[in-house]
Amino acid sequence: SFAPGAASRPIIRGLDGNRVGIVENGTGGGGVSDLGEDHFVPIDPLSTNQVEVVRGPAALRYGSTSIGGVVSATNNRIPEALPSCAAAPFQSYGLPAKAPLADARSSPCVSVETRTAVSSVDRGVEGGILLDAGGGNFAVHADAYGRKSVDYNIPGYPYLFDQTRPVNGRQPNSAAQADGASVGGSYIFHGGFIGAAITKKDSLYRLPGIGGADHQTRVDARQTKFSAKGEYRPDAAAIDAIRFWAAATDYKHNEIGLADPADLSTTGVRQTFTSKEQEGRVEVQMAPFNARFAAVTTAFGLQASHQQLTAPSPDDPGSPLNGLWDPNKNTKVAGYVFNEFKFTEVTKAQIAGRVEHVSLSGTIPSFIPEQFDLNVNPGDIGPPIARNLSFTPKSASIGLIQNLPGQLVASVTAQYVERAPKPAELFSRGGHDATATFDIGNPNLGIETAKTIEIGLRRATGPFRFEATAYYTKFNGFIYRRLTGNTCEDVACVGPADPAYPLELNQAIYSQRDATFRGGEFQSPFDVGPPNGGIWGIENQFDVVRATFSDGTNVPRIP
Repeated sequence: SFAPGAASRPIIRGLDGNRVGIVENGTGGGGVSDLGEDHFVPIDPLSTNQVEVVRGPAALRYGSTSIGGVVSATNNRIPEALPSCAAAPFQSYGLPAKAPLADARSSPCVSVETRTAVSSVDRGVEGGILLDAGGGNFAVHADAYGRKSVDYNIPGYPYLFDQTRPVNGRQPNSAAQADGASVGGSYIFHGGFIGAAITKKDSLYRLPGIGGADHQTRVDARQTKFSAKGEYRPDAAAIDAIRFWAAATDYKHNEIGLADPADLSTTGVRQTFTSKEQEGRVEVQMAPFNARFAAVTTAFGLQASHQQLTAPSPDDPGSPLNGLWDPNKNTKVAGYVFNEFKFTEVTKAQIAGRVEHVSLSGTIPSFIPEQFDLNVNPGDIGPPIARNLSFTPKSASIGLIQNLPGQLVASVTAQYVERAPKPAELFSRGGHDATATFDIGNPNLGIETAKTIEIGLRRATGPFRFEATAYYTKFNGFIYRRLTGNTCEDVACVGPADPAYPLELNQAIYSQRDATFRGGEFQSPFDVGPPNGGIWGIENQFDVVRATFSDGTNVPRIP
């Protein structure tokens, strides 16, 4: 996954970062995991009830990062209904039940769930507690969790080129720990709810590898997020529901390590990433109506977001190449429409469209050659120039679902998605110690376009269930980091012919080329039997992806 240490951003169909969205309870997960493979995702499974991958027309409700899909995590931090503690044929474990009417008297109710696990490979231990309570028209939720692990065991020697390092059966510099907590509440009323939550997450993890071990590299990350959401179902003929989601995130992480591996006193912050982000989305779902050929349900939505990023370094603060980029901002405003057509009980279709306007502002040197040395010639790179860029990506998707005999469901999906470049792709111009790269952005990048066709077949009921898909995606202007073969350190980049080669960091320049991705996925759980009232079975998952540029060469960094 190119993610050393505890970083774990999802990779779907060979795509990651800016092409896979991550949302929690309807808003972005926050953080800067899309800007570096070593950056952690500030969503923890210990506090999550469900994770699903949203693709096709429904993914356009969340943004234009839906080329690979949207990973949606949900929990009960903002309760949508009162908890149910009444005796039932099964335990509810604090999950929400249908909200009663506002005038229905609900007795006070409290439910508690604990989650814990241990792992032998890294002597890891983790645990969490989730509390749900409610009474009258109010519901509250609180959770807290933590995890800790040491360097994990390895079966052999981990390094390919250097065979001289002692490892003692463990991967050096791979320990990690994290903790977090959240509290939230909702007011439940006749026809809907409104609620808010505040969440805090801290994580400290080390980055394995020769460079990481030598420099004792670790990432100390913190995020505070305020989120709110609500729903109102008016007693109206035309409108079925009005929903909103909002969030404000304050994120910071320090990349810590030794400036000189031979001098333990040089440990300190090598780079800092900060992100302050605000997001809001409003959606109006119309009441279903009969269009003769189908029952139609339509939803209209507006979405806006603003993000401010910095990545300074305390090393050589006066350098024109200090940090990964200068402070930059990006603002998005979008509108979308989502339609569902129910032709018959066995035939349905979904159609969605989205239009965004993206504004980005930042600074980058007017020119940066592939090889330079500012110690010898300070004029090798141009002066910093402010750039104000704007893009208007447009996307559309259509999907058809057909029930078949044998409890099978077939699907066909086609989508056209445009994506604006991200700030890192436009404004980078410095070293990133944790990934050992010197990134150079390209402010002349254009919109990336992806055209996808996908077919699928699944069976969701019975002891044997499966899902199989095949897809083909054609990219126009695929944005990627191109390794030039040069290496960099501080304010110099040199080629292989230079006597100083190689330096500490690999040079990578953001570029664009046409590319084609094709592949398939298959997963199938099989319930073998019910021992002692439970279920045991066999589950497998396979996927394959082939990614090439238009000239037949391989797209880099495809896991």
